[in-house]
Amino acid sequence: MLKLEGIATFVAIAESGSLSAAARRLSLSKSVVSERLVELERGLGAALFQRTTRKLTLTEDGAAFFDRAARILGEVNDATQEAAERRGTLAGPMRLSAPVTFGRMHLGPALYPFLARHPGISLTLELDDRRVDAAADGFDAVIRHGVVDDSRLVAWPLARSQRVLVASPAYLAQHGRPASMEALAEHRALYYFNRGIADWTFLGDSGQERIRPPAALRVNNGDVMRDAALAGLGIALLPGFIVGPDIAQGRLEVVDVGRHAAEEMIYLAHSESRRASAKLRALVAFLREAFGDPPYWDAHLAHTPGNNSAM
Repeated sequence: MLKLEGIATFVAIAESGSLSAAARRLSLSKSVVSERLVELERGLGAALFQRTTRKLTLTEDGAAFFDRAARILGEVNDATQEAAERRGTLAGPMRLSAPVTFGRMHLGPALYPFLARHPGISLTLELDDRRVDAAADGFDAVIRHGVVDDSRLVAWPLARSQRVLVASPAYLAQHGRPASMEALAEHRALYYFNRGIADWTFLGDSGQERIRPPAALRVNNGDVMRDAALAGLGIALLPGFIVGPDIAQGRLEVVDVGRHAAEEMIYLAHSESRRASAKLRALVAFLREAFGDPPYWDAHLAHTPGNNSAM
């Protein structure tokens, strides 16, 4: 008889593309994942993967089995969740992905009381600044900052987010404080390259205005961008949830060029192919309350130069 754990392991391998990735996803050793796959293939009497030195590819039998196995696993998960909901409890595993800086500064502190309130939930939180594939990588949901442009995802807004231009007092003292878009173009910029270099888009009287000052640094992590700004390397466009404490304590100053960046959102998104569980819905409600509207991290921006609280 086929074991459910073997089916779950097979689905994880097929979705993640390797034994190592499946092992990380399931919090198992690679050897256990391999043993489960061998046992499943033995029980089916068929090879499910074509193995090469670089990757695993589903065989014809494996592709046919995957469709049914994924549905079976989904039905079992749904049944488990429904049973917990009928008991009025939130329980079971939950796997989330979130950006590193937001996860460290805000998501983690909000999750701790949620998990204390619901001890039956076993959470795996992976912090990664790359845009993971929620469905293929096996996440129940992902936290995103900015635009959710994947049509396979159902996005729930958690909180608003404002971005501001900031620089250190030392940088501004040495290079001057730009007061216009033209002056800003002459300064050194710190860019978040996961969003593309053309990330500096502002709202003006005539609509969107794009600007691309010369780059001093391109990096894919908000903490490093903030540190570079503190070190006086240039001007950065960063969300309030990262630079709020530094602005409040004078370590960074808001640069007002007569334009403001469009307001963005922080979302929780899940695959449209997965029913949102009761624990996921409860998490969304909890995070919305914890972050507030407007969010607590933007409170310090209400009276900063160039800020438009209605944006």
